[in-house]
Amino acid sequence: MGKFPKRLIVLVIDFDDYKEPDGLSYENRLIYIKSQVPEELQERVFVLGSRNSPEKLKGNIKKSFEGIGESLAKDCAENTNETWGHDLLKHNEDELKRIHLAVKSFLFN
Repeated sequence: MGKFPKRLIVLVIDFDDYKEPDGLSYENRLIYIKSQVPEELQERVFVLGSRNSPEKLKGNIKKSFEGIGESLAKDCAENTNETWGHDLLKHNEDELKRIHLAVKSFLFN
């Protein structure tokens, strides 16, 4: 990323329903993951994911993974929150605000 100063990275993870084997909460897991990113890259790395397993999200929304991705992209493009507001995704709100500011101007014209 040092060679490409405009490159952005999205890390998509499974938050395991805010619990890990070591007992980390969602917030602590997010802090831990972000702490592994070098400080100079923090503004260009975004962490998003399902509160639980992606399979549970797929079953709840009743769409394929591709369909979920399309719905999430549509929410971003249209500045809506239909899919991102789902119980298994709404915890991404702060990261979505950050990524929205970084990509909206060139990705969703």
